[in-house]
Amino acid sequence: MQTLVERGCGLAVHQATVVACLLIALRNGQVQKQIRTLGTSARELLRLREWLLSEGCTQVAMESTGVYWKPVNALLEGALEIVVANAQHVRKVPGRKTDVKDAEWIADLLCHGLLRPSFVAPPPIRELRDLTRYRRKLVESQAAERHRLLKLLETAQHQVGKRGHGRFRRIWPADAARAGRGSS
Repeated sequence: MQTLVERGCGLAVHQATVVACLLIALRNGQVQKQIRTLGTSARELLRLREWLLSEGCTQVAMESTGVYWKPVNALLEGALEIVVANAQHVRKVPGRKTDVKDAEWIADLLCHGLLRPSFVAPPPIRELRDLTRYRRKLVESQAAERHRLLKLLETAQHQVGKRGHGRFRRIWPADAARAGRGSS
């Protein structure tokens, strides 16, 4: 099979470790393989980036399993071309499975142009998504606290009627502003 990427690296990313397999296609048709296992701290990931750049690596590929790929992507982004591939497209035939074999397999697929990259939103969009998700969680927790307080008042034999809900406008003025009413 024709090699499309002369210097490509496959990464098997896990919670505590990253196994990197760098494949370098030599002029005589041979392939030189270098394998390293590093941690996932920022210092270790920066060492990974420096090593890949010093070896002349142009592309890096990894599976998009869980959220462990995100810090690796963040530190390699901009320095190298990154392919985050769907895990179902990378799966190897069943057999003995190790992190080193996974990294080798991903690197081999990358170098032969057999990986389809998943969509990874640009950094400004990712930041906006994170802020939106965080805001939604805050609003949901605020509503949960409101319901918890209402339930507590009702169990204490203090019925809160329809008019009683207006008291929350004093407690949570942001809700009143969003509903288009001024605070009472």
